[in-house]
Amino acid sequence: MMNLFSFKNLSIGKLELVVVWVLLLALPRSGTAQESQETTDSLFVAKNPIEAFRHGSMDLHFRSFFMATDNRAGLSDYYALATGGGLHFKTAPLYGFRFGIAGVFNYNLASSDFTKKDPATGASNRYEIGLFDVEDPTNKNNLDRMEEFWLQYEQKKWRIKFGKQLLQTPFINYQDGRMRPTEVAGVWGQAAPGSNISVEGGWLWKISPRSTVDWYSVGRSIGLYPKGLNPDGSLSGYPENLESKGVALIGVNRKFGEHLKVQLWNQMIENISNTVFLQNDLQIPLKNGHTLFGGLQLMHQNALADGGNTDQKMTYFPKGAQSNALSTQLGWQHKAWKTSIAYTRVTKDGRFLTPREWGREPFYTFMSRERIEGSGDTHSITGKVAWSTNNRRLKAELVYGHFYLPDVNETALNKYAFPSFNQLNIDVRYRFNGWLDGLQSQLLVVHKGQIGDTYGQDKYVINRVDMWQYNFVLNYYL
Repeated sequence: MMNLFSFKNLSIGKLELVVVWVLLLALPRSGTAQESQETTDSLFVAKNPIEAFRHGSMDLHFRSFFMATDNRAGLSDYYALATGGGLHFKTAPLYGFRFGIAGVFNYNLASSDFTKKDPATGASNRYEIGLFDVEDPTNKNNLDRMEEFWLQYEQKKWRIKFGKQLLQTPFINYQDGRMRPTEVAGVWGQAAPGSNISVEGGWLWKISPRSTVDWYSVGRSIGLYPKGLNPDGSLSGYPENLESKGVALIGVNRKFGEHLKVQLWNQMIENISNTVFLQNDLQIPLKNGHTLFGGLQLMHQNALADGGNTDQKMTYFPKGAQSNALSTQLGWQHKAWKTSIAYTRVTKDGRFLTPREWGREPFYTFMSRERIEGSGDTHSITGKVAWSTNNRRLKAELVYGHFYLPDVNETALNKYAFPSFNQLNIDVRYRFNGWLDGLQSQLLVVHKGQIGDTYGQDKYVINRVDMWQYNFVLNYYL
């Protein structure tokens, strides 16, 4: 079992930060007044830059995140406690223009020593390091980052934003499961030519993945996380060796009647790969407030040029390679209850490849703390039950899944040599009110069991299967 952590190394500066947080939590808040001010500012149209800044809106966000991983007996266990916050500001509109800026700071209050490898397997920490800086396991204090810095121009039916910003697409998204979300730099436009259709897209040239503190070119951003193996089983050599000018994306969202929503996306990573993604979501109202819902997703990927590098030992998407996937779900919802089952199939055509640094997977079977990226010829099956109180202050969700991957030795279709596994997630969230209005808590408990053969080698087990993980998160929004 894991050892209890200690605060003996906590510096005075960090103690001051904890005291500030406690004081902030104790401050009374007036939700009505804040909402009124936000509404006033959103309707206000400035006549000059001074008015634009004076009537701008500001948001403060503080977060505390405890994470602990309990591996099989004989293997290393890990823990980490992080805290930090962020400040976001945007001006009021001025002749259609708005300016926004945001920054974050984080601290490692206590944690395992991430520089030490597991004695039995030589494996490094996998999860907890993600709360800080995956590029520097010794970095505990220099974890600040300029997150947003953008200029936006907006008219009634369209807007365009230039600079560092947050983005939510199927394969490039916040993936906000640690201390900082993934950010992008580029130009992004959105338009709504009709009441039932919207279009968005743009060009990205830099990315700052979650669990990092710097900004990287598109090619350099791929490979910051574990790189896995080439199809022939040799170590992948693509980190810092990929050439790409940027990412082009376009998405179309269309409603057909009141119950069917369709979205079609194309993501082109210049000189590396192209991904087409189609999603259809259908809701069928039944009697007495019951609703039946279902969905279908289709994905196709193919390599562009040499996949990022002419040397196939150093490329990301092998030349001439492709992958295909299908995901579907069926569910029922009534008042406080929602339940569904989902299935995803990645075919034998090739590995499903998308940079883990850029976002979470969009498939219906996705579960926090694991992915099927890097694999082909897979079957994923999940079942989900969710419940909430009438005021939605308390929410609980239970998800269970089986993920059948190729054998760990079949590296042509198993990039990370990951065994088949089952997974259970228990997620409970509570939103406080009164004096603690603005405070939200989350408890996430994860268990992963082994299905596939690991051939008696613990390197296929540690931080992968036969493990429990505990997460407790506090978010405070001002």
